[in-house]
Amino acid sequence: MSDFIPFVQELLEGLGPVSARRMFGGHGLYHEGLMFAIVMNQQLYLKVDEQNRPDFEVLGLTPFTYPMKGREVALSYWSAPDAIFDEPAEAVRWARSAWDAALRGHLAKAQARERAKACVKTRPVPTGSVG
Repeated sequence: MSDFIPFVQELLEGLGPVSARRMFGGHGLYHEGLMFAIVMNQQLYLKVDEQNRPDFEVLGLTPFTYPMKGREVALSYWSAPDAIFDEPAEAVRWARSAWDAALRGHLAKAQARERAKACVKTRPVPTGSVG
C-alpha cells in the first residue's frame, strides 16, 4: 500500500473509520461498509451522483475514466479538489458528500430490489396446460 492511502485515511479521521481495499490496480475507500471513494494512481476520486455533481462541475473537476473496447468509460467517482489536502475540515465535508452519494445509491438499489420482489410476488401464476 502506498503512503498516500494512510495519508488520506488520516486526513478523513473526522468522518470516522475509513478502510481501504485493493481493487483494479487501486484502492476502494470505505466508511460504514459503503465505498465512497477510490484511489487510482495516487489520485483521490470521490463518489458523485446527481445531487452533489454540481459541486464538482463548478470547480472543473472530472470523472475517473478508463479505456474499454476502444472508448473511454467514466465512473461515478470524480477528482477530489486539491484544496482538501490542506484543510482537514474541507476534506471531511467533501468525503461526507461522497459518502452521502454512496448511501443514496445503495438505498435506491435496495428499494429497486424490493419493488422487483413485490412484482414477482403479485404476478398471477399461470394455470392450465401448455400445449
